Parts: sequence; structure tokens; C-alpha cells
Amino acid sequence: MNKIKLYFEESWIELVQKVSWPTWAELQSSAIIVMVASIIIAMMIFTMDVSFSGLLGIFYNMFA
Repeated sequence: MNKIKLYFEESWIELVQKVSWPTWAELQSSAIIVMVASIIIAMMIFTMDVSFSGLLGIFYNMFA
């Protein structure tokens, strides 16, 4: 039981004293970068999906 208590105490000390938390401005900046990157990747995947769907449709219609 002592080991568990020690683990939680050390975890709390590390989170409070040793972790470098971002400022609000840094957090907003990072969030915007992640959102923009997610939108770009989603658009790329959508474009690939539509392209391959069209190509496979043409391919399947050749043999139907």
C-alpha cells in the first residue's frame, strides 16, 4: 500500500513542479495548427476516395 501512495505522491509532484504547461496563447496556436492540418488531410482523403471510386466504377462498367 505504501508503494501505491508513494507512486501517487511522486506523480502529483511531477505534474505540479516538473511539467512545463503551455500558455493559453501557445495552446490556441497549437490547436489551430492541428485543426488546419486535419482539414487538409481530410480533403486529401476525400479527393482520393472520390478519384478511386470513379476509376473503379469505370473499370467495373468495362466488364459488366
